[in-house]
Amino acid sequence: MGALVAAAYVLKLDDQVKTQFAGKLWALPARVFARPLELYEGQTLFASNLEKELQLLNYTSVAGDPSGTGQYSRNGNTFKIYSRGFRFAEDTESERAFELSINKGRISSLKHLNDTGPLNLMRMEPLLIGNFYPSHNEDRVLVQLEEVSPMLIKGLIAVEDKNYYDHVGINPKSIMRALLANAKAGQTVQGGSTLTQQLVKNFYLTNERSLKRKVNEATMSLLLELHYSKEKILETYLNEIYLGQNKKRAIHGFGLASQFYFSRPIRELETDQIALLIGMAKGASYYDPRRFPDRALERRNLVLDVMARESVITKEDAALNKAKPLHITANAPPSVSPFPAYLELVKSQLQRDYQEEDLRSEGLLIFTAMDPIVQLTSEKVLSKRVASLERQQRIERGKLNGAMVVSSVQDGEVLSVVGGRDVRYAGYNRAMDARRQIGSLVKPGVFLAALEKPKEYTLSTLINDGPVKVKLSNGEVWEPGNYDLGDLGQVTLEDALVKSRNTPTVRIGITMGMNNIVDKLHQMGINSEIPPYPSVLLGALELSPLEVQQMYQTIASGGMYTPLKSIRSVMDSFGRTLRRYPLNIKQVTTPEANYLLTYAMNRVTKVGTANYLSKVLPAWKNSAGKTGTTNNKRDSWYAGFTGQHVASVWVGRDDNKETGLTGGTGAIKVWADLFKVLPTRPLKPLRPGKVRFVKVDRETGLLYNPNCGKSVTMPFIRGTQPRKYRVCVVQAVPQPEVAVDQ
Repeated sequence: MGALVAAAYVLKLDDQVKTQFAGKLWALPARVFARPLELYEGQTLFASNLEKELQLLNYTSVAGDPSGTGQYSRNGNTFKIYSRGFRFAEDTESERAFELSINKGRISSLKHLNDTGPLNLMRMEPLLIGNFYPSHNEDRVLVQLEEVSPMLIKGLIAVEDKNYYDHVGINPKSIMRALLANAKAGQTVQGGSTLTQQLVKNFYLTNERSLKRKVNEATMSLLLELHYSKEKILETYLNEIYLGQNKKRAIHGFGLASQFYFSRPIRELETDQIALLIGMAKGASYYDPRRFPDRALERRNLVLDVMARESVITKEDAALNKAKPLHITANAPPSVSPFPAYLELVKSQLQRDYQEEDLRSEGLLIFTAMDPIVQLTSEKVLSKRVASLERQQRIERGKLNGAMVVSSVQDGEVLSVVGGRDVRYAGYNRAMDARRQIGSLVKPGVFLAALEKPKEYTLSTLINDGPVKVKLSNGEVWEPGNYDLGDLGQVTLEDALVKSRNTPTVRIGITMGMNNIVDKLHQMGINSEIPPYPSVLLGALELSPLEVQQMYQTIASGGMYTPLKSIRSVMDSFGRTLRRYPLNIKQVTTPEANYLLTYAMNRVTKVGTANYLSKVLPAWKNSAGKTGTTNNKRDSWYAGFTGQHVASVWVGRDDNKETGLTGGTGAIKVWADLFKVLPTRPLKPLRPGKVRFVKVDRETGLLYNPNCGKSVTMPFIRGTQPRKYRVCVVQAVPQPEVAVDQ
């Protein structure tokens, strides 16, 4: 009877061992990566930015040619790099040594380091920018046995279980030896557990100290070895072992520990670093090298001695490595993402397709469009300029804030998101969540709706700048005025936008009809509800910087609505692509109307409310944009684009108090600071075939008469240009009196 009970019990343990070991072993966090840096001849790239990216990827600078992965050398603008390689969603980039040179901000040559052959394209591995952790806060980077240095395997076995390949899960001799040593010392000085037993203890059992647990441990160790190979058990041990703590986050496995303590992948560890990690397997908290460096150093050196004694390394190597200090990074990596605003955008877009639990447990690999250099530059310029504006306006310290979004003109990929001046704060993300009135940023939408009716409106159409009255549905009369309270008389539609005149904008919007204006704003990408109230024409509309970015992205891309996206693809932990996020394009306005609008917005940056840009940016950095200011100068906005980048900036206070800043004195300075240093292509919009330039009279909007007036050249959709010339009024010239004889 007892034998049957024992057999049943063993069968139960056997089922537990097989079920858990054959299934999903761990809840793995999702890992989020930035875009990989692509290198090719002719690419725009500054040497300083390349070196910054290499440093972010924790590459080590060496003298001479790099001899191993994760190393680089620099001589002026020539770099020699040994890349690590990476498995992407679509293919695998192999590790390789290569050389590139940069001349005048462009890659002038790219070639294999030890080969004269050219290298057409090289992709660096992407930067890890964040994780979505399981609820139990365990974290690990899975490694396969073949990825691990043989020295680490041999060293671990030498120190922890030198008979690993000879026993069947338990080692009676080791147990007896440990019992005798502990009895002699009167305390626990030696353990008799095999690596298999340690794995069973961590993987299946609790920390309970009892005879029953010891019996279960031994039995399950035997069963584990019965069903699985030594290699499989060892690989699981390497990924399961606890090796440290990063605040609430538990560090499991040698793969993650390598990153946590040395900021490099496991295959790049040196002998002394391998010895330290092996030593910490005995007690990661007790031998924590950051908290207890002396203990950790002593333990590491003991491991080196054991490795030499067991012929894993030579005695000379042991002595050489014992002389080294602890080669760990001074501070633990941040336990949260250094880019919280961007990560929040990624998560919000992922949640449309994935359950929250999947994001935290399935080990997804998420590849995004974030450009680390653009992100860091955006953070730096916003924080610095907002602090400067705060001092300039004598605002209480810490009260002025801001947000910024940068995307690619070509495909709508979001390159950077800054949620506030405290860029590492993982809380209120103003770029996504601060919904503020946008002021005159709405005007391009109003003017675009008008320009889509070329028989009614052209850039030279004259609009009354005088007072306007609008009767509202409740019977009240709305009488908006211009910002300067002035009246310029008749102004061209172009000047109305360039000078951001309010009353002409209202006249156009009311004539077009509010429903048409609202429809156009929705077509441009504003998904929020827009009430068809006349005040919307002047920006009485609350949007986040991200929503503003979508509207201006549509203008920048030639009138094509391209949904902003942060994610390129998602891969599972086995390397299989689960989902791609392709480019979606929809033409929402005519190319001709959008070209005319872009032309006028370019004039805004030269002679209009954004002329600050023409004073601080080089002439070749051509751009287009619009300023925005709300009542009592509470919100300062600027949104604009070059030929390559779109950026929207908001500056204001969270308590909605006055700042004293307009769009042209606040947010525009953040935008300008960014584009002073951001490598970008100038705005060169493609002129549609139906558009031609005509010289017109600035005052009347008619064809220019060289006998009077001042001319301006404007684009027109063919057939809509003025047909009549300005008539010159010739005044009679007074004649001198002449004496006549009578």
